[in-house]
Amino acid sequence: MKMSFGLCSIFLAFWLASIAYASDPSQLQDFCVAVPDAKNAVFVNGKFCKNPNMVVADDFLFQGLNKAGNTSNQLGSFVTPVNVNQLEGLNTLGVSMARLDFAPYGINPPHTHPRATEAFLLVEGTLYVGFVTSNPADPAQKNKLFTKYLYPGDVFVFPQGLIHFQFNVGKTNAIAFASFGSQNPGTITIANAVFGSDPKVNPDVLAKAFQVEKNIIDYLQAQFWSNYN
Repeated sequence: MKMSFGLCSIFLAFWLASIAYASDPSQLQDFCVAVPDAKNAVFVNGKFCKNPNMVVADDFLFQGLNKAGNTSNQLGSFVTPVNVNQLEGLNTLGVSMARLDFAPYGINPPHTHPRATEAFLLVEGTLYVGFVTSNPADPAQKNKLFTKYLYPGDVFVFPQGLIHFQFNVGKTNAIAFASFGSQNPGTITIANAVFGSDPKVNPDVLAKAFQVEKNIIDYLQAQFWSNYN
């Protein structure tokens, strides 16, 4: 994949913007490179810090984001994340990013990032993207849908916690990059969480919630729900 100087400049600009508006707690030192959690350690909100005297340049380096992800799956998409779990140097810095690859008509299905806003840059292809607002204060109103068709060089923002999606409407592959205002934005894929949880949600609960017959819920829960991304 080759990116023009203009696209690289755009990506750099919105990456720096994500740093400026990061939502994670402010850091208390220059850096805090994460170390693997000890099996019997007390859980902390983030990661344990590596001894600063032991930190090296490689702790701040991730390589391979130029490589396409494998889109040979049911969704036809693949997300390559670069958060604190892949790049320990991001710990406490309040940012992360990802590469998204789409086969023709591939989709990144409706999902949310509970801990971060997402700035999304399309580099190649054509995508139909959108997000849905939270429940309005007026019960007579409906959740509002915002959608756009994106072309190379376009940037779209998905507000923190809101359900959103990306769908490749083109006949060719699509490539995008996303930046997040959190070292670990988290992902909740709606269908997987509702119908593929372990243990399963009581089907009577879902039948009542979705106002459908129980056999429909049984069918959906029997499907293979896998988090490819």
